[in-house]
Amino acid sequence: MWTLVKIKIFPWLALWMFFLLWNTIEAQTRYTIPEELDVGSVVGNIAKDLGFDIAKISDRKLRIAPGAGKQYFAVDLGKGELIVNERIDRESLCGQSASCLLPLQVIIEDPLQFYRVEVEILDINDNSPLFMSGENTIKVPESTLSGVRFRLETAQDRDVGINYLRSYSLNKNDFFALNVKNNKDGTKVAELVLEKTVDREQQPVHNLILTAVDGGTPARSGTTHVTVMVIDINDNAPSFDQDLYEIQLSENAIPGTLVLTVRANDLDEGPNSKIEYSFESHTADSIQKLFVINEDTGAITLSDALDYEKSPSYKFDVCARDKGTPSMEAHSGVQVTIVDVNDNSPEITITSSPKPVREDAPVGTMVALISAKDLDSGENGQVSLRMSSDYPFKLNPSFADHYALVTHATLDREKYPEYRIELEASDSGSPALTSRER
Repeated sequence: MWTLVKIKIFPWLALWMFFLLWNTIEAQTRYTIPEELDVGSVVGNIAKDLGFDIAKISDRKLRIAPGAGKQYFAVDLGKGELIVNERIDRESLCGQSASCLLPLQVIIEDPLQFYRVEVEILDINDNSPLFMSGENTIKVPESTLSGVRFRLETAQDRDVGINYLRSYSLNKNDFFALNVKNNKDGTKVAELVLEKTVDREQQPVHNLILTAVDGGTPARSGTTHVTVMVIDINDNAPSFDQDLYEIQLSENAIPGTLVLTVRANDLDEGPNSKIEYSFESHTADSIQKLFVINEDTGAITLSDALDYEKSPSYKFDVCARDKGTPSMEAHSGVQVTIVDVNDNSPEITITSSPKPVREDAPVGTMVALISAKDLDSGENGQVSLRMSSDYPFKLNPSFADHYALVTHATLDREKYPEYRIELEASDSGSPALTSRER
């Protein structure tokens, strides 16, 4: 992949001096706004905050450098204001991340300067906790002793921070209580606890309401209906040997690879002790397309190709159900962490196209702004940008993955009126991947 970088040299004599100054400004300007602002909402007066004369920003072409994906912000050149250009949904943009920062590169030309501006997107409580199903059924043998726990469906909340799911509650009843476990990753799991032995002959069905409430102001909630069916008598449920199975899997693992094997035991005898493994009933289709579980052995194998850049990890629940009448079941979690491999070459982008430069331009004059990025993570995503030392130019790192191409020696238009510069970007993977631009 090659990109042509042309640099023209002006004659010595001119009516007025024109040169591009290399001016790297540290990231000092940050705005904070809530998500979901209307298009056209004012973020701040970026011209004033960066010290520009508003009357001149139109002629100097103040703009936001384009990036991949949506252009969430624009500049009103008449007022110098940074405005919302597209509706911002924080959950789509940053997922469950606690911090959501949008870095902007502000460019102003004649002379060329660039500034880094950050916009922090705050979460608003615009999502209620949500259960995937409106009704769940739990089977409880009448011989079950008090204190036994039954896993309930976990509610999902796309908000973060104080707006995230805060608690569960259960409607008042005489037989069941609620226990909420706090996982290491911050999620909450609701369990139904049997407090009083149930009797099928007296009451065969118990109808309960499980409510999930978030911490927003005002709080939002979601509910699901829990039907408890009282049945007889397979009195020992299977038990997994681990509450959570954790495994690392290379991104280049081929379909058919054994991921891990889950195991459960049942203290009963005969059919009541025979166990059948499956995914938990609310497991997403995307998980079931990527992994397969053997119902007899509990072996989980990979059924499709992985891509670290799409998802660096997967978490799902598996179920062990015995073959008694009625059957009983247990649940355990599986955490699969994907290990990145160096499968993406660096990408070189000319962020600001080169402009003609005077032959008497001082050393250090900025000619172009270039970025070099790699979609991989860790060392596989660390990129270095180089060019031949034969040119009277050099690359100065600026911020993030950006470089400024500046003059490094005196120019002579009579000898070289134009330069064609080859750039090479390499990552730090093993083996390293390289891209070239010209």
